[in-house]
Amino acid sequence: MKKNILFCLSIIFLFSNLVFSQTAAQLVEEGDKYYSKFENETALEAYKKAEKLDHNNVEALWRISRAYVDIGEHMPASTDEQEEAQIAAYQKALEYAEKSVKTAPDLSVAYLRRAIANGRIALFKGIFSVAGVVNSVKADLEKAIQLGNGGNDIQAVAHYVFARTHAKTSDKWKPARSVLGLGWADNEIALQEYKKAIELKPNFIMFYVDYAISLIREDEYKTAREMLNKALNSPVDDEDDDKRKAEAKQLLNEIKDE
Repeated sequence: MKKNILFCLSIIFLFSNLVFSQTAAQLVEEGDKYYSKFENETALEAYKKAEKLDHNNVEALWRISRAYVDIGEHMPASTDEQEEAQIAAYQKALEYAEKSVKTAPDLSVAYLRRAIANGRIALFKGIFSVAGVVNSVKADLEKAIQLGNGGNDIQAVAHYVFARTHAKTSDKWKPARSVLGLGWADNEIALQEYKKAIELKPNFIMFYVDYAISLIREDEYKTAREMLNKALNSPVDDEDDDKRKAEAKQLLNEIKDE
């Protein structure tokens, strides 16, 4: 009798866990639908509900980090209070990215999200004031690329963010950044990484625009114009794409005679 009771309890436990995980998965899927429509706040709510059901659901955790970054990027930052709110959003993104890495240390996207959250914090505070954070960004991106999982989209973004990290950091005076351990940054490496990102995910506007900016730094105007025109002819896929297309038009006008 006792064995039968234990067997029944184990079946109930397994069944409840199955329903539990399915419900969390459904909430993640619901959040993705809102995210695809650029409704970041509503997507965040769905992801956080999934996390409440399953604290170790890495698919919810890294998406929560992503949502906080996207929300932070579009927050006003004209006053001290607004700036504090923005950095708080990036800190929450970092917190959830850290949870993602601890939960799934073999998942590329976990390291990618931590790199992006730290990268936002570094840009906000200034690269020279948080050189250690910038080095952490580099290490996480290298790890994400080394693991190589998550599909083409994840790997494309990893190469793109790695390119941006090299481009943004190398834009600073080399002797000063070398003292801080940032001498590794190189715009030539940025160019290579942008190309890899585009090979993995073509027709993504921000890839072309930022690649063009690095090409202009090297006086490679012909290729830069090609990339900017590709940006203008690519479909809108991100909430900032209209802004980046406007930037592409402006850059084309600036280098038309080069």
